[in-house]
Order: sequence, then C-alpha cells, then structure tokens
Amino acid sequence: MSYNKKIHIAQFLVHGPSYHSLAMWRHPRTEFSGDAWREPELYQHIARTCERGLFDMVFFADLNYISDTFQGSLEPALRYAAQAPEHDPIPLISWMGAVTTRIGLGATFSTSNQHPFYAARLWATLDHLTKGRAAWNVVTSINENQAANYGASRDDAELRYDKAYEFMQVCQELWNSWDEDAVVMDKENAVFVDASKVRRIDFEGRFFKSRGPLNVTRSPQNGPAILQAGTSAKGLEFAAKYADGIFAIQPRAEDAGAYLNDVKGRMDDAGRNPDHCKILFGLQPIIGDSESEALEKQEEHNSLAPLHAGLAILSAHLDFDLSKIPLDAKMMDRTEPELKRMRTRYLKPSGESMTLAEVAQRHGQSVGLPQFTGTPETIVDQMEAFMDVAGGDGFMISPIYSPGAIEEFVDQVVPVLQRRGLFRTEYKGETARDILRQDD
Repeated sequence: MSYNKKIHIAQFLVHGPSYHSLAMWRHPRTEFSGDAWREPELYQHIARTCERGLFDMVFFADLNYISDTFQGSLEPALRYAAQAPEHDPIPLISWMGAVTTRIGLGATFSTSNQHPFYAARLWATLDHLTKGRAAWNVVTSINENQAANYGASRDDAELRYDKAYEFMQVCQELWNSWDEDAVVMDKENAVFVDASKVRRIDFEGRFFKSRGPLNVTRSPQNGPAILQAGTSAKGLEFAAKYADGIFAIQPRAEDAGAYLNDVKGRMDDAGRNPDHCKILFGLQPIIGDSESEALEKQEEHNSLAPLHAGLAILSAHLDFDLSKIPLDAKMMDRTEPELKRMRTRYLKPSGESMTLAEVAQRHGQSVGLPQFTGTPETIVDQMEAFMDVAGGDGFMISPIYSPGAIEEFVDQVVPVLQRRGLFRTEYKGETARDILRQDD
C-alpha cells in the first residue's frame, strides 16, 4: 500500500432512530430499549466511546422536515423512519461536551430560513460551552418541505449559496466584533469590558442586515470549526473558501479522487492551504470475526431495508418524486435536473449505470456509502486501498446498528489502524480545528 498519512475518523450520527441505514431501527442488534434513541444518555455514551477511540469528532446530520416528496404522502417517510422522526441535535452538543474533554462535537445547521445573528450567537455559545470543540456543518436546504415549514419557497442553488456566502460574512464579522482581550474584569476600577475593544459591524448586504456587536465574548476558536458537504459547483466553492472539514459520499474510490482533486484545487485557487481542510469519505463498516460472518451480517442488514423505503429517502434527498419514473430506468440516462445531483452514486463498481431500483435499494441501506465488509484486518485493508486510489484524509463512519457497531469499530478496527501506523495514538491540540489539522 502506498498510503502513508494518518487517517482521520469521525462518527456520523442522527438524533433519530435511523442514520444512513433504514434497516438500523429494525436490526435485531439495535438495543434501543423502546425509545432510547431519544435519550441523551445514549449520545453521551457514544461520545465517550468515540473519544476513547480518538476520533476527530462526532457529527450530527439534521433535517427540519418530514418528506412527502415520494408519492405526495408523509406515509412512506413515517412508516420506514426515513429520517423521520428527527429531533434537533444542537442541544445534544452540550450534553456530549459535558462528559468528554477532547473530541470535536459537530452538528448541521442550515443557513436557510435563519438570520446570521442568531447563528453567530448560538455557535459562539456552543464553542464556549465545549471549550473550543464545536463544529458547524453549514448547509443550504434544498427540499421544498423544509421551506414550507418556514412559510417560504425553496430558492434555486445559486441563490441559496449567494445567501450562504453573505450569511457567513455576517457571522464572521460578528465573531470578530469582540477582541480577544476585551474582557478585563478590573474590579478595582469597575471595568468589566474595555468598550474600545468591542465594535458594531453595521452590516447591510443584499440579503441581511445586522448592526452588532455580538453579545457573546470571543469564543476559543473565534466561532466554531466549519464543516461542509455540498456537491454542486457553488457548494464546492463555498467549502474551498470556508471549510475546515468536508463530509463526502463517493461510493467509488476513483470518483472520490476526482472530488478531492476538485476541492483541493479550488482551495489552492482561493489562496488556502489545502491541508487545512480535511476531506472525510463516508463509510459503512460491517465487522465480523471471520469473512463469512461479516458477509452474513451484511446480508442480514441489507435485507431489512425495503425498496419502498429506499425510494422514499432517495426522493427526499433529490427533492424529486421517483414514483414518476420506472424502476428499471437507467439512472445515468435520466435528464431531469434534480436527478443530476448524485450521479456518482448511480454507478456500479464497473462504472455501469444502476437502475432506479438498484440505486434506491442501496440508498435505503447506506445512502450510497460503500460497505466495507470483513474482519478488522480486511476492513483496514479496504480502507487503505480506498485511500490509495482516492487520496483524501479519512472517513466518516456510519453504523448499521446502535449501540454496538460503533463500539466494535473502536475496539477492533482502531487498534489495527494504530498497529499499522495509520491512526493517532493520542490527541494533539485542544480545539476541533486543531484536531482536524493533526497529521502526526
């Protein structure tokens, strides 16, 4: 193997009963004890487990809607727990931060239907509460369902990102409205804050106005670390400008390599050090004591994700009702604009197009994440082989059941990575941004 960098690892989470796998809530190894997925103690346990495994961070996805895109009905999403229900993950950041000291704590928060002052205040506060371990996954929401929940209509991609750029500009100006040494707490002279070191921003742009200053002191990272997961040209440009980390779903290593080269090239063009943004590719590990046991676990898991469920969640992610096209349609041949967003997820390992049924089935099983199946040793072999072709910085791990699968990866796969010199043996740096940049 030629890959000789340290691999970064983050843990994917959702504050709900299913993550990337719609089989997850049905899996016989998922011991939710009824409604345990709603309980904060589960996520505290996961955070402690991932910190024991020296992961970069835990990372929550989030959606603010229940999709009715497939067949015009809420029923499929609710029936199959297709990212519904989904509780707000932001409060969990504080809960998880209270029982950990080093691991990064990331969550998704959309710039759509929000004002930047609220976001800047929220994330500066979270950065204080976690002592510099907060990470904000900045998204612009594409689904009509979410816009409707806020009494609005969905903007097109270009307008969404134009707004997002301005949103981030306002947030950064607000975070910078306090100097690092503004708080003096001079009791003798009755001066808590040196007012000369706190400034209004008087921002007035195309979309937003904010007078400022922020009423939160400068946080340890001066705002959170920034994460991104966009796939459009506008999304990639946004990531190249702002992101400290990127989560990408690319089932084939060659497509992952092309994606990485695109992003890193854009960073170079923007005058940023490409090493200052880590690209983590999604991975669904299925671990067994033997190859045959792992394959049996894969077959069991995949059989629990109904095709109808996959169609529902894929329709939501594309914001397109897939009941309108035949199941045997070759997805690479489709010309609908909405269906062009995830084209690399439509390909078989050979590069041949999958049918709608095949894509939807895989989407229900993993949302397109590749499944690495085998013993701890052979899963590390697969991770190395993927990195050899793709390059990149590491993986975002997504479990097939919970609790249990995360613990298996930490206890069985991480030691193999460490023995091969591919993974850290201790944390270096104090903040989420520091840990993402750790390369030794």
